[in-house]
Amino acid sequence: MIFNLEDSKVNDRYKLMAQTIIPRPIAWVVTEDEGLINIAPFSYFIGLSSDPATVLISVGHKSDGTPKDTLANIRKTKKCTICMVDEKSLDKMHFSSKELDKELSEADIFNIQTETLFDEFVPMIQNVPVAYFCEFNQEINLGGGLTIPLVLNVKKIYIQDEAITDKERMTIEFDPVARIGKSYAFLGDAINPPKIP
Repeated sequence: MIFNLEDSKVNDRYKLMAQTIIPRPIAWVVTEDEGLINIAPFSYFIGLSSDPATVLISVGHKSDGTPKDTLANIRKTKKCTICMVDEKSLDKMHFSSKELDKELSEADIFNIQTETLFDEFVPMIQNVPVAYFCEFNQEINLGGGLTIPLVLNVKKIYIQDEAITDKERMTIEFDPVARIGKSYAFLGDAINPPKIP
């Protein structure tokens, strides 16, 4: 199911984003430069706002000090697609964190299938539960360092049909993978809070 955020009510945008951005999620970011697909995971990722719909990812530099391909591509094309990672994608997501030469594509090297839903946006990774189609808003200057926070406007959200458990209430459920230190964790067990007296 596709949600056009420009046509959605603020409350609906909040429900979509609040239920699909989970603490320490991994932004599996797809960018493109002249037809070459780059895929890389980032765990410095958070939702900033649902009105306007914005997220933030922090992207570093390569070991040689040059900008990571994700950063260079977003600076050039002003677009990216952020995919949420679930258990079935964990291995490929982890493999895609390996630093490759700019001329190589993680999609090819690690057999990561992508699909294009919108001509104006970068492809998404096939079979992910959620994908955010984003446009560049701004870089945040932190006054030094090699990590660059990027603010991105979310223009469309893809939610896998099976992840929507109640369309009327906009209830979304999937089993995300989170980053914890240098390890990963599955966050499938939900805990209902007690009722406030």
